[in-house]
Amino acid sequence: MFRSLNGVNYRIWAGGALVSNVGTWMQRTAQDWIVLTQLTHNNATAVGIVMALQFAPQLLLLPITGFAADHLDRRKLLMATQGIMGALGLGLGILTVTGQVQLWQVYLFALALGCVAAFDAPARQTFVSELVEGPNLSNAVALNSASFNVARMIGPAVAGLMVAAVGAGWVFLINAATFGAVLISLKFLRIRELHPSPRAKRTRGGLAEGFRYVWKRPDIKVILIMVFLIGTFGLNFPIFISTMSVSVFHKGAGEFGLLSSIMAIGSVAGALLSARRERPRVALLFAGAAFFGGACAIAALMPTYWLFAIALIAVGISAQTLMTTANGTVQMTTDPKLRGRVMAIYMAIFMGGTPIGAPIVGWVADAFGPRWALGVAAASGFAAALVGVFYLVKYRSLRVEFRSWRVQFVLARREDVQEAIGAGEAAAQRA
Repeated sequence: MFRSLNGVNYRIWAGGALVSNVGTWMQRTAQDWIVLTQLTHNNATAVGIVMALQFAPQLLLLPITGFAADHLDRRKLLMATQGIMGALGLGLGILTVTGQVQLWQVYLFALALGCVAAFDAPARQTFVSELVEGPNLSNAVALNSASFNVARMIGPAVAGLMVAAVGAGWVFLINAATFGAVLISLKFLRIRELHPSPRAKRTRGGLAEGFRYVWKRPDIKVILIMVFLIGTFGLNFPIFISTMSVSVFHKGAGEFGLLSSIMAIGSVAGALLSARRERPRVALLFAGAAFFGGACAIAALMPTYWLFAIALIAVGISAQTLMTTANGTVQMTTDPKLRGRVMAIYMAIFMGGTPIGAPIVGWVADAFGPRWALGVAAASGFAAALVGVFYLVKYRSLRVEFRSWRVQFVLARREDVQEAIGAGEAAAQRA
C-alpha cells in the first residue's frame, strides 16, 4: 500500500506536502466561516462566489497552464507558485487580524489565489511522475490523495477551534507559514534521482494537440464528462457543510470544522483503498459515481447533526474513490509528452466547473434550503453514473446475462479504443 514511500524523494515531498495541506484546509475552513457568518448574514451565495473566483482561473488560464506544466521545470515552477500562495495567505491574515478585512477583499484574494493555483495544480499533479518509477505512479497518486485528506481531517478541526479561540486571522497566518514546508522539501530533493519526463517541443498549436489527443480517447472523454458533472455540482462541500451546520443544525465554528474533518475520514479511507490496487479500474468510476449520488441523497435526509456527520463519511469514501481513480487512469494512460496538457485540461474541467456550479448551488441553498443543495449533488452523481453506463454499452459492449438466478455483467472492448489506450500506456512505460 505504501510502496511509493520507499523512494527518498517521494518521502521528502510527501512530508512537506502534508504540512502545507493541513494549512490549506485550515485556511479554507476559516475563509468559509468568516464569509458566511462575519462578512454576510449566512449568505451561501457569497460562499459560492468565493469558490467561483478561486476556481475560475483553472479554466480561463488553461491555454498557458498546460503549456507551463509540459515545457517548464516543474520543480522550479512549484517553488514559485508555492511561495506566491504563501504570500497571499500572509496578506489576508494581516488584514483579518487587524480587523480591516472586507468581503470584496476576500473575493480579490480568492481570485489571485486561483490564478496562481491554476499553474500550480497541473504542475503538482504531473510532478509526481518525476518522483516515482512508472509502475508506482498509481500508488503515488493515491497516497497523494490520502495525504491531502489526512490534512483534511486535521485542518478543519484545528481551524474551527482556533477561529473560536483567537479568530480567523491567525489561521490565515499559520497557513502562510506552512508553505515553507513545501519549499524546503523541494529544495532538498535529490535532483539526480528524479525521473523527468521528456519535455515537449515548443510548437504552434501545442494546446490544440492536447485537445486532439483527448478527442481520440473515448475513455478519457467519458472520465472528463463525469468529472465535470460531479466537480461542478457535487463537490461544493464548503457550501453543503457550512449551511447545514449553521442553518439546519444551528452549530458554531467548532462543530462546523468537525464536520469537514469527519468527512475526511471517508476520503482517507477511499484514497487508501485506491492505493492498495496495482492500477486504477475504470469500473470503479461508475460505481463510485452512483455511490456518491446515493450517499449525498442520504446525507440530505439526515435529521440530526451526528447522523449527518456519519453520512458524510460515505460521501467522502465515494468521492475520493471516484476522483483518485479518474486522476490515476488519465495519468497512467496518457503519453508523457502530453501529460501536462492533458492534466491541465483535466484540472480545468474538474475545478473550472466550480464557477458555474458553486453560485447555483449556493442560490439553491439560500432559496430552498441546504438539503435541496445536497439534492443537486446527488443528481450529479447519478447523472455521471449514467454517462459511464452509456460508455460501457457503446465502447465495451456491456450486456447483462441471467445465469442460474445470478445477474452477470459482461464487458468487451472495442478494438480502436483498446488500441488508443494501449498506445498511451506503452508510451508511459517507455518513459
